[in-house]
Amino acid sequence: MTVPYSKIGRWVAELLLVFVGVYGAFWLNSYQQHQQDAKRRDQILASLEQQLRESIESGKIAGAKEDRQAAEFRRALDAGEMPPLHPFTFTTDYNPGDIATLLQSGGIELLGVKTLMALRGVESVIRWGLSRMADYKQFSNELIVPNLDQDISFFYDPATKKLRKRFEMYPEALQATANFAHDLERTQTELLKRIQVERHP
Repeated sequence: MTVPYSKIGRWVAELLLVFVGVYGAFWLNSYQQHQQDAKRRDQILASLEQQLRESIESGKIAGAKEDRQAAEFRRALDAGEMPPLHPFTFTTDYNPGDIATLLQSGGIELLGVKTLMALRGVESVIRWGLSRMADYKQFSNELIVPNLDQDISFFYDPATKKLRKRFEMYPEALQATANFAHDLERTQTELLKRIQVERHP
C-alpha cells in the first residue's frame, strides 16, 4: 500500500511545525533568561560601583588623617619631644558575608573573571588589614588604655627620650593604619575600573 504524496507532505509539514514551535519556545525562553541575567548583572555591578565610590571617598579622607597623625608622631619622636600615646581605635562595618551573599545570589556566574579577581583582591587586603588592626587594638587595650593616667616616663625612657620596648610598636601601628587605608583605596580603585569596563564595554 502506497501512501499518497499529499499525506506525506502533510506529515512533514506537521513535523516541521512542531519542530519550529519547540525551537521557538526554547529560543524565547533562552532570550528571556538572557535578558533577566543581563538585568541582574547590571544591578549587581551598579550596586558595587556605588558602594566602591563611597568607600573610596571616605577612605581618602581617613587615609589622609592617618598619614598626618603618623607623620606628626614620628616627627615629634625624632625631635625628642616624647609625644603622648593615644588609645588605638579602629572601627569598620565590614562584613565578609556581604560579598559571599552577592556571589551566591548569582554574581559568581554573571560577573567577568577579571572583575571577580579584582573583587577577591579587595577582600584579601581587607582580611589581612583587619587582622593587623586587631593586633594593634589588643596592644592598645592591654598596654595603653589601662595606663593613660601614668606619667610620660611610663611610656618613655627619660634619659634617651625613646619609647620603652613594650611600646615601640606604637609608631608602626599608626603607620600601618595609614598604609591599610592606602592599600584598600588602591585595590578598590582597580575594582571600580574593572566594573566600569564591564558595565560599559
